[in-house]
This record gives sequence, structure tokens and C-alpha cells, in this order.
Amino acid sequence: MKILVTGTAGFIGSYTVMALLENGHQVVGIDSINDYYDPELKYARLAQAGIDREDIGYGSVARSGLHPGYSFIQLKLEDREGIDSLFMKQNFDRVCHLAAQAGVRYSLENPRAYTESNITGFMNILEPCREHGIEHLVFASSSSVYGLNGKTPFSTRDNVDHPVSLYAATKKSNELMAHAYSYLYNMPVTGLRFFTVYGPWGRPDMAYYKFTKAIADGRPIDVYNNGDMMRDFTYIDDIVEGVVRVINLIPSGNSSWDGMSPDPGSSKAPYKIYNIGNNSPVKLLDFIKVLEEELGTLAKKNFLPMQPGDVYTTYANVDDLAADTGYRPSTPISEGLKRFVSWYREYYGV
Repeated sequence: MKILVTGTAGFIGSYTVMALLENGHQVVGIDSINDYYDPELKYARLAQAGIDREDIGYGSVARSGLHPGYSFIQLKLEDREGIDSLFMKQNFDRVCHLAAQAGVRYSLENPRAYTESNITGFMNILEPCREHGIEHLVFASSSSVYGLNGKTPFSTRDNVDHPVSLYAATKKSNELMAHAYSYLYNMPVTGLRFFTVYGPWGRPDMAYYKFTKAIADGRPIDVYNNGDMMRDFTYIDDIVEGVVRVINLIPSGNSSWDGMSPDPGSSKAPYKIYNIGNNSPVKLLDFIKVLEEELGTLAKKNFLPMQPGDVYTTYANVDDLAADTGYRPSTPISEGLKRFVSWYREYYGV
């Protein structure tokens, strides 16, 4: 198939491209390569897939020197004309939309970046998918949509109407927009709620990455809520395996869906939501302990109160994912962090 993947200079997007290429698909990737975090890391990810930095120019096609089936275009989601032109020129079978303005805390500082990228940008993907009869749109949501939910593990059948950050609200909005398009136009759409993704080539704004850098540099780490937090840390390979399997799983609608007792995770329309998480939350202090062991250095901890927008725990129920795809994430923290620290040392030469 010919698949559009957005956000291919990003963490999850760069891995997804490689997995799809390995499965024999043709991939066109787009990314704005913005400066939310170090663009050099983004260019380095692209280089891993054979995209030469010198060939990258806004709106122009850069072809991979390693994979004949891969081409990349620097393009902003907010660029409606550019996105429309892309769909007109290419004949995509399916779309995997992973690009977004990420980060819970940054959404407190720069909220408009989230409405522009995550709301307007998502609309700019939805509409050409409808116009060009895309077989299946898969898009990234987030575990943050569970917000104030206290019942664990988090299930896609739970109500998610109480987000605690604008980032989470935009992701919930994406799910609602996608459902409307799915219902109105019989357009197959699947949303994926990712749970705290980590691993080599990860995002420097994530806590595990910041912890590693600070510990390696001998600086203290900020530990929020005095360390009394739990996260369902999910290794990147597990996330991507789930994404690729779902791209091949086109929803047809839930025939038993009942409007008198509606299931938020499915619909009579061809629409489905899945959690992709490790299904095994880890205490933050235990996570830090494993990181200390891998780095061979004890962290200097600066204990702080809970930050606005944070939640106490994340914990994914992945029963639907396992039932429908035969796959359940399982990489343990010990193995995942070992791989990350090994990559970090090699990449930064420490």
C-alpha cells in the first residue's frame, strides 16, 4: 500500500516509517521539523531512514537514499493548501496521522500552538481523507484524555469528559471530530491512546530523557508529587507494533452498539478507539531506581508538588487491542531502559 505518515521526524513517526517499509509498503512522510525540541535530533532521525538534510526544503520532495519506497516532505499541518496539494498529487491508500503539538506542560505556556496544530491541523487531514476516499485513517490520541478518571485500569469504555490540560482536550477533540467524519461519511477511522512512550531516539521533553541527562551531568532531577506517581511506561517497539497492526485492521462498526448505553470506544459507524500501553504501571521512584542502575549513578532528587496538568496514575486496559490484533505490549522497564541508556550514551558520547 501507499501510506501517508505524518510526524515522521518525530519519535513514534520515525519508527513507524521503518516498520511499514520493512513490511513492503510505500511511505510518504511529512513533518514541520519545528523547534519545540532540538531539531538536530529530528534531522538525525530522518537521516536514519536515508533522508539527507541537504535535500529537505519546505514543500519539496526528499527521497530516501536507503529505501526506494520512502519520500519525505517538510510540511506544516496548518498549511491547508499544502496538505490538499499533497493528497491531490499522491494516491494514498491509508493515512497514519501521528503529527501533533505534544507535551502537557508546554500547553500551559503556549496554548494556541495546540489549537493550531492539533485542531486546525487535524481538520486539514480529515477533510482530504474524506475527499479522496482513504481506506483507513489511523490517528494518535493520548492517555491524557482520561484526565480526572480514578477507576483503573483505564478502559476505552470509560467516559473521558474531564481533561486536566489543553493538550488532553485537543486529543479528546480529535476523537470527537474523527467520529463525526466516520459517521457522516462512512469513513473508517481508528484512534490510538498512547501511554507514556519511551525508548531510543525519544523526545527530550519527556521526564525519563530529562532524568537521564541530569543524572549523567551530575545535576538534580525534579521529582513531582514527591515521587508519588505511577506511569504505564510503554516501550517504543511495542507502540509501533500496535500501530502497524491497527493500520491493517479496518473498523466496520459495532453491530451491537446501543445508543441507550453508548460505548465511547466504538460506534455503529466504522470508528474504534484502542489503548496501547504496557498494562503494568510502574512507581516513578522505582523507574528512577532502574535508571540509576543503568547509569551507575545515584540521582540527586529535588522533590516538588504535583504540577498543573499532571495526573497521579496512568494504567492501560489493552484487552480490546489484544482481542482484535492478537498483540499485547510486554517489554519490561528493565529491558527498555537498558536499550535507551545504551543509545543515549552512544548518541551523546557520554
